Amino acid sequence: MCSIAGSDTTATTLRVLILYLLSSPQVYARLLSEIAETKTSQPITDAEARSMPYLQAIIKEGLRIHPPVTGLLFKEVPRGGDTLNGLFLPEGTKLGWSVWGAMRDKSFWGEDARIFRPERWLVGSPDQIKERESRVEMVFSYGKWQCLGKEVGKIELNKVLVEVRQMFDPV
Repeated sequence: MCSIAGSDTTATTLRVLILYLLSSPQVYARLLSEIAETKTSQPITDAEARSMPYLQAIIKEGLRIHPPVTGLLFKEVPRGGDTLNGLFLPEGTKLGWSVWGAMRDKSFWGEDARIFRPERWLVGSPDQIKERESRVEMVFSYGKWQCLGKEVGKIELNKVLVEVRQMFDPV
């Protein structure tokens, strides 16, 4: 989330999540139900939030459907070159990839790739779910260019949705 700047990209993700929650009454109702059924501290801890499967599905789906960084991200081919899909790439070649495109790839996410559907994170085999989680983590990049604020951003996302809701309608 922070390859541009951590606070801005986290705020973008929060705005997107709130938009999708407000425009998806069935998703919002299910989240409210999970919050009501979960015993939490005041304020909620990160561990408590991470134990809420539907909240986690909403966060992952928000990152997937509207990644906070949408421009091309570049990687450089390492020393000695590399082969990608049968094509040799010489060292130093810069490859650009689109997070937006990767997160809406119908060949991986399915025909409903353009639809906000948190339930996609709750179905399938453990290996399928792990593969989805691995793919959505690409919004944070990886290796030496991985977002340094990734864990802080995740803590903020985990806490804010529950806390804002409880501020206006205490359980």
